[in-house]
Amino acid sequence: MLGKVIGALVGEEIGKRHGQGGKGAVLGVIAAGAMRRLGPLGLVLGGAYVAKKAYDRSREKA
Repeated sequence: MLGKVIGALVGEEIGKRHGQGGKGAVLGVIAAGAMRRLGPLGLVLGGAYVAKKAYDRSREKA
């Protein structure tokens, strides 16, 4: 379940970068599958990606 949540967040970040089409959702599903195959390392990498994007966005506002 945690992998699906992180996959959705990664897909949202990708969608923001590439426009608001279905491309972000499709890439999010692919990223979630890849993260599941990598096991715990994939979850850590996906979570780190989302956390860095959130951190960069908060620094940009300040």
